[in-house]
Amino acid sequence: MRNDAEELGSIIRKRRELLGLLQPDLADVAGISTRTIQLVEQGKGNPSLETLYKLIHPLGLTFKVELKSASENNKS
Repeated sequence: MRNDAEELGSIIRKRRELLGLLQPDLADVAGISTRTIQLVEQGKGNPSLETLYKLIHPLGLTFKVELKSASENNKS
């Protein structure tokens, strides 16, 4: 089973490929390194929200952040 980072990376990679972009092309447009894109697509990166926005915005993607209180996460 894939974790959240791997799932996100897969979505970004598929969208980039659908648009016909290579990783260096996206890096140029997004203003981030190709290595950062590689790591994110592999589910190994831990980008800041700013970097993540720079990465997904040129792909026409958005992100939704769901915040839960600690009490909801710790319910028994």
